Amino acid sequence: MSRQRVERRSRGGRAEGWWGTILVAAIAVFACPLQAQQTTTLSYGEPADGGMSAAVLGAALGLYEEAVEGGDLVGAVVLVARNGRVVLHEAVGWSDEAAGVPMARTTLFQMASNTKPVVATAVVMMAEEDELDLDIPVRAHLTEWDNYRAGFITPSQLLSHTSGLRIPTLFLPDMADDTDLVREARRFGEVGAAAQPGAYSYSNPGFNTLGALLELKSREALEAHLDRVLYTPLGMEDSYNYRADHPLEGKRDRLGPMYYRRGTDGSWEPATAVTIPFARASGGMISTAWDYAVFLQAFLNGGVYGDVRLLSEEAVTLMTRDHVEGPEGYGFGWAVEDGAEGWGSGTGVFGHSGSDGTDAFVDPELGLIGLVFTQTPRGRPPFRRFQELVRLAVDPEAPEPGA
Repeated sequence: MSRQRVERRSRGGRAEGWWGTILVAAIAVFACPLQAQQTTTLSYGEPADGGMSAAVLGAALGLYEEAVEGGDLVGAVVLVARNGRVVLHEAVGWSDEAAGVPMARTTLFQMASNTKPVVATAVVMMAEEDELDLDIPVRAHLTEWDNYRAGFITPSQLLSHTSGLRIPTLFLPDMADDTDLVREARRFGEVGAAAQPGAYSYSNPGFNTLGALLELKSREALEAHLDRVLYTPLGMEDSYNYRADHPLEGKRDRLGPMYYRRGTDGSWEPATAVTIPFARASGGMISTAWDYAVFLQAFLNGGVYGDVRLLSEEAVTLMTRDHVEGPEGYGFGWAVEDGAEGWGSGTGVFGHSGSDGTDAFVDPELGLIGLVFTQTPRGRPPFRRFQELVRLAVDPEAPEPGA
C-alpha cells in the first residue's frame, strides 16, 4: 500500500494551509532524523544484535521485577527494540492475581491515552488523502460548533490540545445512556471552549471529537475505520477499540482486570469491568506490547512498516514536533521532546502514557523503542528510571546492523 502526500498549492505555486504554513518549519526544526527510507520490521534478536548491553537491559527489567515483588505493581510486560531488533520482551508478575493467571507477553492491555497517537495518525492519514483539512474549523462538519464558543476551533488544535476546550470529564454527565460518538461530539460544541486557542490544555473531549470526525468523513464506526487503515495493514492482530460488549475475537481471557486500589490488607483489588458503551477516541484502545511496538516502529521508519506506507515522512515529522509554547511539549497526538514528564531525555524523543498504566517512548536518534504495560496505574512504576537505563544500554561503539 502506498500513500502519496497531497500538497495543495495556490496559483502562484505557494503551498497553502496545513502543509504550506507548518510543514516547512517542521522539517527545519526537527533535528533528529527518523529512520527515513527504511522499511525495518520487528524481529527478535540478542542485545548485541541491537548494539545494547545485556547487563544494563537486565537491570532495566529488574526494576519491574522488584516493583512486583515489593507489591508496587501486580504485573508488567516490558519491551525494548533497537533498529528493528526486539532485544527485550518479558512478562513479570500476574495478569489476574486472584485467578492465578500469570502475566504473559501476549496479555491484552487497556491502552487509555496511548490511544491518542493512533487516532491522531488516522486523522493525519485522512488529511494526506485530502479528505479532511486540519485548518478548517470543526463547525464545517458539526453545525453545533458554529457559535462564538467553538466556531474557531480546528482539528489541528484538537490534535495538539491547544483548542481551549476544557471540558473536565471524558463525556458529559448523561453519557452512560448515549451510544453515539458523533452525537456526543455535537454536545461538546454546544459547551465550547473555556479559553482562547493556543495554550496547552489536555482535552479528552477534543480527541473524542476527532474520532467523531473520522466517523463522519469515513462513514465507518471508529473501530472499523482504525482496523481498516491501521491495524489490518500493519498486522496488529491483537488491537481493538473497546466497547462493553466487544468479543475481542475470543481473546477476552487475555485481558486481565485493572487494579486501581488497595484493600484493607494492603493488597491490590481487581476492579469491575469497564462499561463504556462505544469505542471512544480518547482512550479506548486495547492492544499488546508487540502490536504497539509495531505501530511505534512505523514512526521510527518515517511512516512506513514493511511494504505499508501509512504517512509521508513530512507528516511524521509534523506529528512529532512540538506545537505548544511552554513546558508541556506536545505534537499531534504525541508528547514530545523536553516537555511532558518522562519524555525529556533527549532531543526528538516522543511517546505517550496512558492512565491505565501504559507507557511508551521512541528515541529516533538512537533508533530505540521502549515500552512498559501494566494494569496497576496507581502503583509506583519506575518508568523514568527504566527509560534512563534503556538509553544507557546503547553501546556507542557497536557497529550499526548490516555495517
